[in-house]
Amino acid sequence: MKPAIVLTDMVNDFIRLDGALPVGEEGLKIIPRLQKLLSACRKKNIPIIYANDALLPNDFMFESQMRPHGIRGTAGVQIIDELKPEDSDLIVHKRRLSAFFKTDLDITLKEWDIDTIIVGGVAAEVCVLSTAYDGISHNFRVIVLEDCCASRFKEIHGHTIAVLKRSPMYPLLRVMTLAKFLQEI
Repeated sequence: MKPAIVLTDMVNDFIRLDGALPVGEEGLKIIPRLQKLLSACRKKNIPIIYANDALLPNDFMFESQMRPHGIRGTAGVQIIDELKPEDSDLIVHKRRLSAFFKTDLDITLKEWDIDTIIVGGVAAEVCVLSTAYDGISHNFRVIVLEDCCASRFKEIHGHTIAVLKRSPMYPLLRVMTLAKFLQEI
């Protein structure tokens, strides 16, 4: 396995309680585990990618029930201080749910000879899920870290993880805890 970490939307607008579209306490709970993940992966030179919303003020997405958030050029799109990127980390600006959709993530991962993406972040039922399935669509193995992703509502997170665990894509798509992943690397 040659992995890369893909964290979705760990930015002020989603994680800060006063953000434009906060996940709330559930998002705050995963920060220590993500810090542990990043620390372990940096020691092993595993690439780290932050995939963040970078939307326009009049974006099509805001015609949904979703409040405006993740507006380019605002403090809301900044990665939270607790997970501050290092110079070697990659930041992917995404206009839609998946970190792959109309970005150069797939070609970048292929140039790095990555075969597996490890996905965490928020929101499990939206961007984590979309990125996971798109990862498979781009011929990557995918591991979703169930205790390193969150949703606004705990039960939605649980249902999303249950769907992923029962996916017919196994073993291309696996769900595991951070502790299990750290044992594998």
